[in-house]
Amino acid sequence: MSSFTAGSLVSARGRDWMVLPESADDMLVLRPLGGSDDDVAAVFPAFENVRSAEFPPPSPDDLGDDLAAGMLRSALRIGFRSGAGPFRSLAGIAVEPRAYQLVPLMMALRQKTVRMLISDDVGIGKTVEAGLIASELLAQGSARKLAVLCSPALAEQWQQELRTKFGIDAELVLASTVSKLERKLDLGQSLFDRHPHVVVSTDFIKSTRHRDDFVKHCPDLVIVDEAHTCVTADEVSSAQSQLRYELLQRIANDSDRHLLLVTATPHSGKESAFRALLGLVKPELATAELDTNAGRRLLAGHFVQRKRADVRQFLSTRDGLADDSLREDTVFPADREFKDETYHLSPAYRALLDDAIAYAGERVSAAGDRGKREARIAWWSAIALLRSLVSSPRAAAQTLRTRSAAATASTAQEADLLGAPLTRDSADSDALEGLDVAPGAELDEPGARLGELADRAAALEGTAEDWKLAALLKQVKALLGKGYRPIVFCRYIPTAEYVAEHLAQALGKKTFVCPVTGTLSPQQRIQRIEELAEQSQETAGSKRVLVATDCLSEGVNLQHHFDSVLHYDLAWNPTRHDQREGRVDRFGQKTNVVRVVTLYGSDNGIDGKVLEVLIKKHRQIRKDLGISVSVPDEMSSGVTDAVVEWLLLRNRRPEQASLFEVETIRERAAAVEAQWQSAAEREKASRSRFAQRTIRPEEVAREVAAVRDALGRASEVRGFVRQALGALDAVLRPDGDDFAADVSGTPAGLRDALAPVVGGDLHKPVAFRASAAVARGEAALVRTDPVVGALAGYVLNSAFDEKVSGPRPARRCGVIRTKGVQTRTTLLVVRYRFHLTLPSRSGERKLVAEDARLLAFEGAPVNARWLTADDARALLDLTADENTDPVFSRRTMTRVLDGLPETAGYLASFGDELAAELLASHRRVRSASGEIVRGVQVTAQKPADVLGAYVYLPLAGGAA
Repeated sequence: MSSFTAGSLVSARGRDWMVLPESADDMLVLRPLGGSDDDVAAVFPAFENVRSAEFPPPSPDDLGDDLAAGMLRSALRIGFRSGAGPFRSLAGIAVEPRAYQLVPLMMALRQKTVRMLISDDVGIGKTVEAGLIASELLAQGSARKLAVLCSPALAEQWQQELRTKFGIDAELVLASTVSKLERKLDLGQSLFDRHPHVVVSTDFIKSTRHRDDFVKHCPDLVIVDEAHTCVTADEVSSAQSQLRYELLQRIANDSDRHLLLVTATPHSGKESAFRALLGLVKPELATAELDTNAGRRLLAGHFVQRKRADVRQFLSTRDGLADDSLREDTVFPADREFKDETYHLSPAYRALLDDAIAYAGERVSAAGDRGKREARIAWWSAIALLRSLVSSPRAAAQTLRTRSAAATASTAQEADLLGAPLTRDSADSDALEGLDVAPGAELDEPGARLGELADRAAALEGTAEDWKLAALLKQVKALLGKGYRPIVFCRYIPTAEYVAEHLAQALGKKTFVCPVTGTLSPQQRIQRIEELAEQSQETAGSKRVLVATDCLSEGVNLQHHFDSVLHYDLAWNPTRHDQREGRVDRFGQKTNVVRVVTLYGSDNGIDGKVLEVLIKKHRQIRKDLGISVSVPDEMSSGVTDAVVEWLLLRNRRPEQASLFEVETIRERAAAVEAQWQSAAEREKASRSRFAQRTIRPEEVAREVAAVRDALGRASEVRGFVRQALGALDAVLRPDGDDFAADVSGTPAGLRDALAPVVGGDLHKPVAFRASAAVARGEAALVRTDPVVGALAGYVLNSAFDEKVSGPRPARRCGVIRTKGVQTRTTLLVVRYRFHLTLPSRSGERKLVAEDARLLAFEGAPVNARWLTADDARALLDLTADENTDPVFSRRTMTRVLDGLPETAGYLASFGDELAAELLASHRRVRSASGEIVRGVQVTAQKPADVLGAYVYLPLAGGAA
């Protein structure tokens, strides 16, 4: 190799760089000091001027105040993107994980091949947990390629999360993108060889044409989102679930492939589904005796499942720790407040519904005499007609004028496959895309009777005859009046559009109303929501209402913009209600209690029974357990089928209908309750038996403390941002723990650094939030936020460049007189570089990492009395109590700097101690992988860099 060794400093292209181990004789691979892997550059010494660089000592002519040392240290630590700790990726990602989110990562690092089922509750952050594991495996070299399998509706969100939070650029592989991607391939090249990281639609890739190519070229790391939809639980599982399960079995068969299964509902009310998931993770788990200690130990290393109560307060004395110094409180909404509001049908609407029920009953009866296929087609047409009528006049009119999807079926079985998705609300729907269209009720050519019913339905639009709409207006106005920002969920696209139109007319110009339905692509939906939020924020005193179908009931996070849910249409599976409510009831929601209003018809024959038997029971179980327990689809559909049968019988055979209601409906309701209660008891028992005990709280606490010591604590970041912005002439407007900063008057260099990450317009104040969960356009007060990083970069660069115009909050030197010391004390900000050898199953990887430490001594450098780390940190909190003569300060600083070479031996030995601590930490988190632990090596690069030196003197008259 060239004369430049790995870890050494060189100067090229007008800046200083660190040489990386990948360098060769004719090519240097360089990373800027404090930079990330994204900043790495290749330089050819034969063509460019490259020379050795030594880090310049601080200058006594550039003195700062009593805040300078802390500002320099914080800016340095915030800017680190290649930390030396055992979690290689944490310094470089753009999200600051909660302490509890490190648990799955620590579990994963104890496995040579990572196999995990992550089943934390809705809103806890499973995407972040999976992303942490993925970014760490990629950073360590244990994985080279990544595939995320998810529904097409969530693909763009996964792509954005990977890119913005973890720096992983993944290509979307969907039915809508694959043709364009394939046109760019070389002859014989696989799509999955061309693109190392991909987000793939599970429904697209399971097809025979693409499945084999994917399995053959499958990445060595696979994440499966909503994994419960990809397993077969029994003989009634859908054909689509069967295809997905076969695909995952083939992926899991490669025992060297990392596999992360992510789902909040691993049981779905079915033990067989849970076992199928476990079998994908580890075949032995499919048949393991989980009631035994041996079975639980086997499962514990691969399964993590926690509810909100488990993580709301973490690393406290409640977890067995000695004190609360590392305690982390995660704010979730305290509860959901439910309110069920009834409405009645107007006489005209009542007459239309009765006539429609009579018509549907006649068709079902007549079809039953013609054959099973005809009977099933008529059945699905009847359900479609009844559901759309109960939904809205517009949905009813469109359904009456649209041919039933089931009418094209050639067999009874095919009729069920076509009719069920559009009329039922399965918890395990193959995908929510396309299921919010009006289902259609026509069986043959359009008839006069259907046309007449459609015309009557259309005439009922408006609050005069549609009393359900009138009830909605009343409830929405009440929510808005109390300061809530509601989402109105509808079953069908025509209903959502109808509701949005009338709400917009009734609520006035100061209330912005927006419909979001399946007519928009997933990306357009997010864009429409962001536009709605921006509109209402820009208009003083305005309010906002989102009207949506169930295309938004899964995967989309809406807690930043909305805080209440109104169910305009009852779902026929209560899990769908929980999914809707979960869009706002999650981490980052600022409202303590999420309001949920459910509208139901008291006299339409359907809503009351669905609410009583399914919805309320689901709420009660959730309240008792603290989590949701799904009711099996076939059980909930058994109840709703019975309700529909009763309605159809009521007009034709009233006496039979009464008996049917008493016996059949109550019998099926009792069966549902019994099975549901059984599932709830199993879930409760499993939560106790399978509680996460693989990683103990004290183990997490030790690693969290190490990470925070190396990269900074949240309080340090908050203080740095406020102090730096204030020193740079920003105007701060407090808002509780949050604040807004007007940066229009700050130096041009800072504005140039902030513009790309803020979003352009710096004339508007930038909102800084104490919570890590922020909306678009806001900045989180965490070290990994891009806005915070840009600010730290400017402060650090200006500290090293005396020619920068305008204020410079951080300086490399300072002399402070303070009553906090009794003798002269010198604080050093020291940067260490470490050589790491990290073996993985793909081979040995050599890295160079950085760390910053505070070291302090009393007296002269030649006779230094070194202080403890805590005493050194305490110096940062001292303030100047007397002014210091500038000439005296420069003379004092010069003497100290001239004597610093005497400290080289201590700095070197301290670096060796740090290397030993890092080695122990790396080994600790990999404790279960013996061969990987034995191969880890950490050595300190010498000499260390003294970035800053600050002298604290006692008040005049004290020892100096």
